[in-house]
Amino acid sequence: MDEASPPDGQLSDKEIIREKMPLLLGLLTGGHHFGSSSGNLKNDSNATDASEKGIRCGVVSQVNGRWETVYWTGTDVSVAQERAAHELASEALENGEITQKGEFSAIGCSAKNLLAGMPPAGSHDSSSARDHDAKVMPGAPHCAMLLSIGGRPAPAAVLQTLTVTLSRFLALNRDRQEDKRRLWQTTCMLHNAAAWQQLDDDAALLQSVAQCACEVLGCDRATIFLWDRARHRLVGRPAIGVEGGVLEVEDDAGIVGEVLREGSPQWWSAGGIDGERVNRRVDQSQNFQTKSLLAVPMFNARDQIIGVFEAINAKSDDHRGGKFDAADVRTLSELAVHAAVAIDTQRTRANLTRTRDRLVSQAADSNRLIGEHDSIRDVRTNATKVAPTDLSVLILGKNGTGKEVLAQHIHYQSERRNGPFVAVNCAALVESLLESELFGHERGAFTDASSTRQGKFELAHGGTLFLDEVGDMSPGGQAKLLRVLEERVVVRVGGSQPIPVDVRVIAATNQPLQELIASKRFREDLFFRLNVVSLTLPPLCKRGRDVLLLAEHFLSHFCEKIGRVVPRLDLSAQQAILSHPWPGNVRELRNTIERLCYLTSGPDVSANDLMLQDTGGTSNEPNPAWMEVLDPNLNEATRLFQIDHIEKVIASQNGNMTEAAATLGVHRSNLYRKMRQLGMPTSETSERVGNPD
Repeated sequence: MDEASPPDGQLSDKEIIREKMPLLLGLLTGGHHFGSSSGNLKNDSNATDASEKGIRCGVVSQVNGRWETVYWTGTDVSVAQERAAHELASEALENGEITQKGEFSAIGCSAKNLLAGMPPAGSHDSSSARDHDAKVMPGAPHCAMLLSIGGRPAPAAVLQTLTVTLSRFLALNRDRQEDKRRLWQTTCMLHNAAAWQQLDDDAALLQSVAQCACEVLGCDRATIFLWDRARHRLVGRPAIGVEGGVLEVEDDAGIVGEVLREGSPQWWSAGGIDGERVNRRVDQSQNFQTKSLLAVPMFNARDQIIGVFEAINAKSDDHRGGKFDAADVRTLSELAVHAAVAIDTQRTRANLTRTRDRLVSQAADSNRLIGEHDSIRDVRTNATKVAPTDLSVLILGKNGTGKEVLAQHIHYQSERRNGPFVAVNCAALVESLLESELFGHERGAFTDASSTRQGKFELAHGGTLFLDEVGDMSPGGQAKLLRVLEERVVVRVGGSQPIPVDVRVIAATNQPLQELIASKRFREDLFFRLNVVSLTLPPLCKRGRDVLLLAEHFLSHFCEKIGRVVPRLDLSAQQAILSHPWPGNVRELRNTIERLCYLTSGPDVSANDLMLQDTGGTSNEPNPAWMEVLDPNLNEATRLFQIDHIEKVIASQNGNMTEAAATLGVHRSNLYRKMRQLGMPTSETSERVGNPD
């Protein structure tokens, strides 16, 4: 059976009646023929035998309030006889018992008759279930049987026996149809429920759930109302005919409000005295007419009600006659369970996604490449350009310049930002452990391999692997790394199964790789594999006033961490930070600021608080000339400070004006112009550095 379409080829109740009545009459007359499958039942031998023995029988059915003759024995029934039969059938159904009139006895073929002929139920619960089904889903059609024997009304026992037997045939056929339909419905629901787990958009999920409900229930519309407890509203989607596709109603309005309040299914059909139960304002707003309605509660995994699942207008071209029945209640209740699980799962996944994105954003913010110097701007621009690609990147720079921060900046700017960032210090790995660390090992691969372990490449799958100090890797390790970079598969130590890895590799080193290649200490083919894009970080002493930006950043970071007010760097501290050569680069600055955050407590930070060690590039005099001026004019103090600062920077660069200008963050010609404005001897400086111009 195709899971995409409902079962077909089922016999209708009318077809069952026409097929089985000749059989029943044959048994009544003692005949040995069991009916015909031909459709022309008036010529059937059993029917002929019954007619010859004075047995006349008819079955009439009520459809949409009008009676029609489904089966009749003997000669064709006249219009007057048919009208009389219909009137007698109506009386029998209305009386709920055998009714005699003229030559006929009549009885309604109802669920009551079916249950009267069934054996006692095995328990109170099963009996209650039967009674419930009898009210909602009749075991036989809305029809009646008329029987005459020898021109007289048939005995009640005979008519009762025929009616119960026919009702059983109809019930068995209905059960068989229901079993087939139930199998199709279950298959369809499970197929859809599996697909719902893959949907991340809540609107698409609810639309798919509603479509599934319309399909398995055979109804016009379906809507999932989710409960907004805070606003006391039920928010329904999808809502056909409503602008925006969302329908909001009060959580105590209509049948959906009853379901939410009582926590049990409710159903309704037009034509009753309880028409006010339906919220007609919704119909009016949508120019729609609700003829039948079924609503069931939806519960989450914690057994908390989260909303109401509503189906509207059952199809009128099947046995239900446009009304929902007990089977529909069961089906929609089961579908509501699958829908609640899918909605709960989608919400959890959405929350996890938001949490992940927030953590990724926080990680990216905490690893920003800070700086406004031209060299840093160029690096940042190029890093942002290369980040969306999967190109390998080689980062060059001295120790402490922030190579790992740059690698993380690339990672968090890339499409792999939600994947892992795994860092490996290649210099710390001895060759005997390098293969196990990078590629993993199987249990028992060597003496201490007590369990299987994933390597760094596997751990970084879908993300970025940062190989720090790759220039210090052993020759054997370089060869193994090159093989993995070329083949994109790893084999664990002690294993034989190739494991594909999807990893972007960013390498970094402080070593002069070109010199190492020339001296055969680094593989040239590995260099070309890693050096697709090269980024070079300058030392801190060549980044001008970036050192103050970094100092302020670290000051805020560590003060927030320990819960103290951020102090202010006074003029002496700024001068000391700018004039210090920072041989340890950003790492040294970070450690210095972290130390003063813990060891100082005042609102201001002075040069003495920094506790910078003299590197021989600056004077040991406690106060520069500009600080020794008594009661200086502001302009004069500023001029003296600038002169003193420029001289110290020039001295720290051994008189190299180009390097001094880069440290100050200005062009060399602008530095000369500034020195002339301050009255500084530019010609003597030029002679001292050998006139680099």
